[in-house]
Amino acid sequence: MKPLPVEAYVEGVRASERSMLARAITLIESEHPKHEALAQEVLTRLLPYTGGALRVGISGVPGVGKSTFIDALGMHLVGLGKRVAVLAIDPSSTVSGGSILGDKTRMARLSRESLAYIRPSPSSGTLGGVARKTRETLLLCEAAGFDVVLVETVGVGQSETVVADMVDFYLVLMLAGAGDELQGIKRGILEIADMIAINKADGDNAVRAERARAEYRAALHLMRPGAEPEVTTCSALENTNIERVWSSLEKRLEAQRASGELEKRRRVQQVQWMWSMIEDGLRAALHAHPGVAELGPALEHDVREGRATPTLAARRVLGTFLSGPLPSPLGRGTG
Repeated sequence: MKPLPVEAYVEGVRASERSMLARAITLIESEHPKHEALAQEVLTRLLPYTGGALRVGISGVPGVGKSTFIDALGMHLVGLGKRVAVLAIDPSSTVSGGSILGDKTRMARLSRESLAYIRPSPSSGTLGGVARKTRETLLLCEAAGFDVVLVETVGVGQSETVVADMVDFYLVLMLAGAGDELQGIKRGILEIADMIAINKADGDNAVRAERARAEYRAALHLMRPGAEPEVTTCSALENTNIERVWSSLEKRLEAQRASGELEKRRRVQQVQWMWSMIEDGLRAALHAHPGVAELGPALEHDVREGRATPTLAARRVLGTFLSGPLPSPLGRGTG
């Protein structure tokens, strides 16, 4: 793809041109070094037009029906006259690096709506299943005038704090009777959730869903006393209680906006984002360093064979990278 002038991207996104928004996102996602400066210039120009959308993260255990739920929720929002952008983070193919689930095809109704925009995006192995450029894509969607941006994560039990740190509200979908084998996934997610929705509360499963709702409320009362998130039930398939989920979510965000809490949260997230990008840049620079590339294989072999401790090997790698002695605090590890 041949890059366009900055002005073309800016004007196209501001005019809500779908083709130009797609090209701008592709530019943001590009790994080509020559595209990065252009992408950042485009973002800088668009920054004054961002911040107007409600940012909602949606996650949950595998098989909970995230795409079906987002399809139902998105249709409800479109019915209210809202413009909805969905950033659906797919697991990455280990062969091509591309998306493999095809969320756009699983949101059949919403994908046909003129007020909706769905962007499947590969996670590229990023922790928490969130694509590295998702934050910047979110800003582009806001600059294009979308009222709500929904971020769907892979939901494979990795650190879902990644998405929680970029949205205003974190909604977690759960299943009734999912089994104890998912408790490890559940606990980490429940500690940061703003709302729990027991999905597939229909048919014979409706009674189990209500029982699960009571159990989650009791568990959250112990886990997060005084700050328990709301727990509700819904059925994306039958389109029941979807309106209630959105109403509760919107009321909470309106209260946070009025109190200034929402703006404060976003400012904290911006700083966290900066440090995350610094860490990503340092990691990339470390692996690209010729001295580290030359030293790495031999050190890995020595660590595997027990001839060197991980701590001493790490000190040698970082010493090479920094081209000087390493500060002593790093040596406090135990190898």
